[in-house]
Amino acid sequence: MVIETFKEQSVRKIYQRLEERGRMMPDGLSYVDSWIQADFRRCFQLMECEDAGLFQQWIAHWDDLMEFEVIPVTASADARESAAVGD
Repeated sequence: MVIETFKEQSVRKIYQRLEERGRMMPDGLSYVDSWIQADFRRCFQLMECEDAGLFQQWIAHWDDLMEFEVIPVTASADARESAAVGD
């Protein structure tokens, strides 16, 4: 999960860059879906990859316009299975 916090006055620039250049993600980093906070201050993105270092390559294309928090997450069903204890 990636939480992007938009810097002051950057929303239009973000969407303009996205339109012109796309997401600019390196091979191996996949976009799943995203949700924008109603006041356009933050974006919550679900992404997938095997190599967490790919996030830094992607962030380098955008860090002038937003700040990033990358939070490793797992599906609830997988977490439940991993946490299950023997009967």
